[in-house]
Amino acid sequence: MDQTITKRLAAELIGTFWLVFGGCGTAVFAIITRGTADADGWSRGVGLTGVSLAFGLTVVTGAYAFGHISGGHFNPAVTLGLVAGKRVAAKDAPAYIGAQIVGGILAAGAIWTIANGVPGGFTNTTPGNLASNGYGPDRGFYDLGAVLFAETLLTFVFLLVIMGATHKKAAAGFGGLAIGLALTLIHLISIPISNTSVNPARSIGPAVFEGGDALGQLWAFIVAPIVGAVLAGFVYSWLAPNVAEDEASAAA
Repeated sequence: MDQTITKRLAAELIGTFWLVFGGCGTAVFAIITRGTADADGWSRGVGLTGVSLAFGLTVVTGAYAFGHISGGHFNPAVTLGLVAGKRVAAKDAPAYIGAQIVGGILAAGAIWTIANGVPGGFTNTTPGNLASNGYGPDRGFYDLGAVLFAETLLTFVFLLVIMGATHKKAAAGFGGLAIGLALTLIHLISIPISNTSVNPARSIGPAVFEGGDALGQLWAFIVAPIVGAVLAGFVYSWLAPNVAEDEASAAA
């Protein structure tokens, strides 16, 4: 593996770590602090809006920090969607996806490590305690059909935004901001539906540490985002047929 690809993979790992740590961490720390410290007056529950903004802000900051190094995908579905849209070489996809998954798992491990320092203790086996995704009433989310449809649709739109905002004819310098705002909106829509994935690496990390149903339901949050992203890649390459196949990767 040459130095260039090594640096690109490092950027993808760090960027995905930042996305999962910042987004899921905001949710986890707000929940456990609210649950154990209200009486002491230091609760910092941020709610749905705060968690949505956290995910959007991690993408904005990560895109500007690492986009010029690796393209700033931070998401296996985005990588595969960009391959389908002829923005990324297929040969790079497996390594990118591996780095993203490792980054997501490391981030979940960091969240778990910090969460164990909360007064009163922390139980990561309680469903949702590590911000895992899920479906069905037993997990407190919508049913499987609704979740699969929502995750596919929202990832589809997310990829369209990514490919449009980073098109060579788009306004220069605003891609990361548009993508971050899109991810914020996606979370505002779908946190109540599935706790929002649109990113297999974001789902894999918490599920690995939480186990149980989070791990058993993980397949849905791998399959649906990938299907949505790949479809969007094909659609956008049809909408913008003059985009060169070797155009620089999109920040995501």
